[in-house]
Amino acid sequence: MGSLFSKRQLIIIAFIAVAIVFRLVPHLPNVTPITAAALFSGVYFTDKKLAFIIPLLAMAISDIFLGFTLTSAFVYTALILVGLIGIYSKKMNFKSILISSISFFLITNFGVWLIWYPLNLNGLLECYTLAIPFFRNSLIGDFFFAGVLYFGFNFVSNRYLKVA
Repeated sequence: MGSLFSKRQLIIIAFIAVAIVFRLVPHLPNVTPITAAALFSGVYFTDKKLAFIIPLLAMAISDIFLGFTLTSAFVYTALILVGLIGIYSKKMNFKSILISSISFFLITNFGVWLIWYPLNLNGLLECYTLAIPFFRNSLIGDFFFAGVLYFGFNFVSNRYLKVA
């Protein structure tokens, strides 16, 4: 009887799980592996359903411990878009990471604006302006964790998934 997941898929899932655990430990605001894990999933899962299911499931599990918020729907929507960016770019590079970061920033802060700010141009500008320091931290986390996932997965793949 075959396994539900291939060895490659299990390694990808393990990398995402370990990355998401970092969301649960103390960290600088927004320096998390969330966006990088969603991009990584889109790039590396051959079963594209898993590219969406695994990061969303990992996020939901961590949210059980951290708490869901009024903006959670926007965060999950942003993760789906980042997964699509990974699927269509087919690589983790500077451009795909930056586009993912910007997309995540725009979508999640749009949700923040809708919920907590006056629904006018001044409210929108204030929301995005006040979010800039968090965006800087997001970029740091996205590039750091994307690098860890990319180089870590390539190392493990070359070591354990090579065909004899």
